Amino acid sequence: MGRAGSEASKQVALLRQHSDSAAAVMPAPAAAATTRVALYLRRARLIDSLRLRLRSSPPSSPPPPPPDDPVVALHAIRAAPTPSSALSLFRALPSAPLPLYHALASRLASLAALPDLRAHLASFPLPAPPLARLRLLAAAGDRAAALEAFASLPITTPPRHRRAAEAHNLVIELHARGGHHAAAVEAFRGMVREGALPNARSYTVVVAHLASAGFVDGALEVFRLLPSLRVRRTTRQYNVLAEALAAAERFDQLRWLVREMAAVDGVMPGPQMRAAIAAMREAGHIDGTEDFVEELSPNARIGYAVDDVEGEGDSEEEDDDDDNNGDANHGERDRGKIANQTLKPWLDPRELARALDGWDPREVAELEAAGFVWTPRLVCKFLRSFKKAETAWEFFCWVACRPGGFAHDRHTVARMVAILARAGHVELVERLLAKVRADGILLPLATVRLVIDFYGLSKKADAAARVFREGESICGPISRDNLALLCSSLLRTMAKCRRGLDAMDLLEEMMVRGVLPDLQTFSGLMEHMASAGDLKGVHRLLGLVRQCELRPDGYMYSVLVRAYCKRERAALALRVFDEMRAAGVAPDAPTKALLVKSLWREGKLREAAVVEERCEDVAGGLPEASPGHVWTASAADLKKVLDIYSGCFAQPAAQAVRLEQGDAPSAIGA
Repeated sequence: MGRAGSEASKQVALLRQHSDSAAAVMPAPAAAATTRVALYLRRARLIDSLRLRLRSSPPSSPPPPPPDDPVVALHAIRAAPTPSSALSLFRALPSAPLPLYHALASRLASLAALPDLRAHLASFPLPAPPLARLRLLAAAGDRAAALEAFASLPITTPPRHRRAAEAHNLVIELHARGGHHAAAVEAFRGMVREGALPNARSYTVVVAHLASAGFVDGALEVFRLLPSLRVRRTTRQYNVLAEALAAAERFDQLRWLVREMAAVDGVMPGPQMRAAIAAMREAGHIDGTEDFVEELSPNARIGYAVDDVEGEGDSEEEDDDDDNNGDANHGERDRGKIANQTLKPWLDPRELARALDGWDPREVAELEAAGFVWTPRLVCKFLRSFKKAETAWEFFCWVACRPGGFAHDRHTVARMVAILARAGHVELVERLLAKVRADGILLPLATVRLVIDFYGLSKKADAAARVFREGESICGPISRDNLALLCSSLLRTMAKCRRGLDAMDLLEEMMVRGVLPDLQTFSGLMEHMASAGDLKGVHRLLGLVRQCELRPDGYMYSVLVRAYCKRERAALALRVFDEMRAAGVAPDAPTKALLVKSLWREGKLREAAVVEERCEDVAGGLPEASPGHVWTASAADLKKVLDIYSGCFAQPAAQAVRLEQGDAPSAIGA
């Protein structure tokens, strides 16, 4: 890929002449004594000196003088190696704005300094937001206080009586980290029951919990289900699975994992994945690992550590790894492991990207003079940090022409394509795709899906259809399952662009080709047709669901009931309700209430009473929300994940029973 990437880099500069209309640059700001990049570099040197002094001074030595700059103080607190050094630095400050209070709280939590954390939280000038308090207590390992904070979280207003997904994630992770397996499973079950949709971090917690407990097969099963749930597979999930598979020398499955990471998800390998690939190569399994040789041999010229401070390592959106991250500030990795670390100069792509906002020539000159060694990983982090697609595009073109041998590869091109697509720059996307296609670079399948999804935001339905048709020329052969996912993304984009007829034509075309949509795709189309008042379209889709031999779930039934009630067709809604109950599916409470209200409004009092009576017979009462979500997750897929998760941790109990009966134990997680 090196040669192809080099050719792509040479060609990228040619695209700039075409980008004036689509990627206009802000006018240069007024002259200033110090550029923002120069200010950033000066702060970076101060932060480095404080980090070095904090870690090299004996514990009894006085704290370094507090910095005047609150940005420098914030990063110095985050770099403090001990609770006492963090507190001393904070107390020495002449004044502390609220972000510094939060920075110290995060540092104390990551170091599990519970008494200091509790005292500090009590001193906040404004009470910490409930979710932030839960995050801090969970990170510090205070299980009782964290659960109390979770119970006190406000629940959103009707019709969604639920807490934020991240609140559930924190509780599941807290239970899992403490070895409370049944409590973790029940917390995940409660999340689904409450109607909060599990996100990428939810599944990262589940996968890590299963793998750490020895249930690698269960973790892999959940991981394989994530595309059908429309959940992004993350670097952390790949790291966890790669580490477990390499330790068990299951190199065939590890090879599959590496292929998925590169060709499907387009994820850059994290430290555990790189170690796993190295172990696989040492064992003689080198097929499919040739493209990672450079990743396994870091560039010795890279003399800085990339910081990951926003979110304190909790962000699933950002990778959890860097080229040389010598300043690990996060959670369990931090405790007792940093005293003897060798620090490299600090670099925060977010702060530097903010300084380059607008791409002023003076700022660019300062960046050139700084002499950074550009790698695909660092370039991707910079691209992600720019707030404007136009500035990201200027940087993308600029870095391609830097001396030092940097060449754009599939990772940097994929990131740039996604950024341009999100901003609706169709012409630039198509030109860039044409260039890399001509140079033989295949982008990950995930990039094609992202482009189609993002075109839905900017209402570019025709451009999305072109990308869909050219999918195999962009990312290579596409499996039937992945083609169904791409089709679902395009149907969703068509719906967002109010192109319902085109969506139906595409649906029929794909079904003729043997590519069958899943339940959540049908639910999404039904909701779109219902919102447009097209009840005939809803009927037609329901017929196609039965033709595909799919069983409607509670969420789909709820979509149908709401559609008919909205159009004052309560009799049809009642028929759907009868079918729903005959299938053994219970409606959620808001759907039942809407149906009863609609029946009353249309004078069908006896029918409304029958609905109330039949709902009283539901064991345990009606759920607050139907499991699932439009376009993304079906109740069946959520149940599969829950069955895997709970089934794995039920195995030890079942094994104990067999042992009491004299049976030989079976291997768990083999």
